[in-house]
Amino acid sequence: MPNTVLYSQGSHRNVLIEDFGHGLAVQANQHLIIHGKAAMILDPGGHKVYNKVLSETMQLLGSQAKLQYLFLSHQDPDIVAATNGWLMTTDAEAWCSALWTRFVPHFGLDRLVESRLKGIPDEGMTLDLDGCSLRILPAHFLHSCGNFHVYDPTSKILYSGDLGASLGMDYVEVPDFDAHLQYMAGFHQRYMASQEAMRAWAKMIRKFDIEIIAPQHGALFRGKQMVGRFIDWCETLRCGVDLLAPMYDRIEA
Repeated sequence: MPNTVLYSQGSHRNVLIEDFGHGLAVQANQHLIIHGKAAMILDPGGHKVYNKVLSETMQLLGSQAKLQYLFLSHQDPDIVAATNGWLMTTDAEAWCSALWTRFVPHFGLDRLVESRLKGIPDEGMTLDLDGCSLRILPAHFLHSCGNFHVYDPTSKILYSGDLGASLGMDYVEVPDFDAHLQYMAGFHQRYMASQEAMRAWAKMIRKFDIEIIAPQHGALFRGKQMVGRFIDWCETLRCGVDLLAPMYDRIEA
């Protein structure tokens, strides 16, 4: 698919970068936020896509903006495996949960760039992108124990990492929420920790004015109605440990 511009007004752009994944690797989205002369790439991916995603990012930035941040929503290899390459070829800082700053280096972080791997506190924080205040919001146990989302108040886009992920469909935006559940439900029942974690997230996220929810895998949710349907669904979903006991009960000695 071609790059998709999700928002563009003045000096602010939000771009969904083309999926460069192939073979056995799970489909993954890379997102770029550009504001003024600075940019953030979200969950930039692993080694197989690194060269192409880096090249595409630099073309999108041109001479007008500089990559300031890598945002790593959690520790999975489809998100952080190529972090060393990004830090070695740019001056950007990489931000991830403080829980993972001692684990990401196991992917091969050179000592020359270790100081630019930064830890996000559990309660989240704000990152300044050339005057745009990006909110880093806690989404712990959805699915990682150290997990964060990014809310961009200019475009009103919530970047939700693995929450909202879908697999197997061929569209970029969800056209019908109920029909889309077949691509999303099984993943969430297995990968999200519990309904309690979902409820806490839903209560928090309703405080924000959201026009688009953009996951790291699969299709995005556009419009207040679709966003609301997704949040309501999350809030009522039994998942993770809620479903664990019946599986164990079936095991015979």
